[in-house]
Amino acid sequence: MSTIEQFGYRQELQRSLSFADLMIYGLIFMVPIAPFGIFGEVFSISHGMVALAYIIGVVAMAFTALSYAQMARAFPMAGSVYTYAGRGIAAPVGFFAGWAILLDYVLVPSLLYLVAGTAMNSFVPAVPVWVWIVAFVAFNTVVNYLGIQMTARITRIMLIGELAVLAIFLVVGGVALAQGKGQAGALTPLFDPSSFTWSVVFAAASVAVLSFLGFDAISTLAEENREDARRLGRSMVAALAVAAVLFVVQTWVAALLTPNRAQLIAEGDLTGNAFYDTAAFAGGQWLGVLTAVATAIAWGFADSLVAQTATSRLLFAMARDRQLPSFLAKVHPKHKVPVNATFAVAAVSITLGVFMSTRDNGIGELASLVNFGAMSAFLLLHVAVVVHYMIKQRSRNIWAHLVAPAIGFTVLVAVVINQNVAAQWVGGVWLAIGLLVIGVSYAMGRRPELPTEVK
Repeated sequence: MSTIEQFGYRQELQRSLSFADLMIYGLIFMVPIAPFGIFGEVFSISHGMVALAYIIGVVAMAFTALSYAQMARAFPMAGSVYTYAGRGIAAPVGFFAGWAILLDYVLVPSLLYLVAGTAMNSFVPAVPVWVWIVAFVAFNTVVNYLGIQMTARITRIMLIGELAVLAIFLVVGGVALAQGKGQAGALTPLFDPSSFTWSVVFAAASVAVLSFLGFDAISTLAEENREDARRLGRSMVAALAVAAVLFVVQTWVAALLTPNRAQLIAEGDLTGNAFYDTAAFAGGQWLGVLTAVATAIAWGFADSLVAQTATSRLLFAMARDRQLPSFLAKVHPKHKVPVNATFAVAAVSITLGVFMSTRDNGIGELASLVNFGAMSAFLLLHVAVVVHYMIKQRSRNIWAHLVAPAIGFTVLVAVVINQNVAAQWVGGVWLAIGLLVIGVSYAMGRRPELPTEVK
């Protein structure tokens, strides 16, 4: 098995994670019930064709997962797309890819805490959203501080709980449909000829892909994987495949039962409660409360727990290469975790999460920015596969190293083009700042470099 010493690093993190741990980590990050929290927004944008939006989303992510798997084999190190673009193409490109995905990784914990706080506030209105956010951040920071094994144990328990709630919803939803509570034709969630346009479904897919973000975070645990590097890539593909089936099935059932369809499409889901209202319509208020509580726990504890883990590893990798402040590279001597990076993510999550909780559409705004950052970085990932394997290594595997990355790149371009315009502007400014940082580094004689690979 390749070791990070071959690339000029020391093994500082603890190698303790198995294939199952990695796949569960990815599933928890994606959240098996992720559509609960953003169902209303995807429903509104897609004009009810939620299942189709998720199918397009998984097609885009499937090719991205294949590219991740290829690069994880070549460079089994923490840092995700930052490492892959940096070593597959060039160090400055790696910095830019890392800068792009920082918009995803740094903002996603705040988004998760905000969704969770909103869900809890929906049935305990006496407790403000910001109080829930602070409580979630405090719990997760303690768990992550105690080490990656503690995180793995907690995520296993939470995954079982999420799957149980999902099963309950699907059974109750199936019974409701059998009783004639359906509000639309059986195939409407997949295709509605009265409102279908490619721009509509790609715009909805640009939001739906938020649910799939997380399989890629498995790559940030490369230095804590105890098995062959190929298992890392396989765990990404496996986690994505399982999540895709769960997402399509649950959104299909929910879309058939959604009450007030026309109003939701016209006005959007301003309260963020569309799924919980649908669950209550299908099975009673108890099911609405259960799905809201499950969403809060899944997003506020489980998903945000692993999001903080992934983000801290990305900050650690970039700081280790002196492309971010060096204090972020400090590893706790006992718990073997990037301790300062973990606390930094917690601070950002509280600050941004509380601020966005005061905005009318804070969830939608954060979701759009997170997706823009991820999609931009994934585009560079596909380019890195082609450059590293086809150009540098002279690979003859045309499918894996040229065709698949090209298809993934094309689909992602279509998704990015149809994203929220405000997110495109803000994300564009963020990328421009990244280019400025690189320019300043060159001007100061500090060109981004990576440790020399040992032959």
